[in-house]
Amino acid sequence: MVNSKFLEMINKNAKIGKNVTIGSYVIIEEGVEIGDNTKIGPFCIVRTGAKIGKNCSFTAYCEIRENAVIGDNCTFGSRCTICAETIIGNNVTIKYGFVTTTMDFNSKKDLKAGTVGDNSMIGANVMLAPGGSIGKNSIIGACSQVRTMVGDNEVWFGNPAKFYRTNDK
Repeated sequence: MVNSKFLEMINKNAKIGKNVTIGSYVIIEEGVEIGDNTKIGPFCIVRTGAKIGKNCSFTAYCEIRENAVIGDNCTFGSRCTICAETIIGNNVTIKYGFVTTTMDFNSKKDLKAGTVGDNSMIGANVMLAPGGSIGKNSIIGACSQVRTMVGDNEVWFGNPAKFYRTNDK
């Protein structure tokens, strides 16, 4: 069952799980899948073919673009933009203002979307550049630009982001 005041903005071909909460003025396009117990905050847009796992939470003004895949138990702060075909693993915590992009402004071409591994934490206002990736159990500090491959169990921060230390939980 969907708990929403504005159902007219949900495409009839979207698959919405059980106990999903959808805020005001949300747009959910064709072919979207949203897992059980997920909360989509107000003014979010979930584009065609995006897949969102179970027990996720999105604050206001997030955009999940075409064919992006988000695992289970992920939390997003407000104003995140996940570009088309980005893959985000399970149990990922993302603060507000996270942006992924595929546009390489040097070559003026779209490149492969980035990935974020399971159990990672992303600080506020982080940008994941085209072709970049964040490994499992990694931490990215606030206001960082990730332009390369971050390995598993690593802590990075800066602009551009640089390796700081291993993440020894």
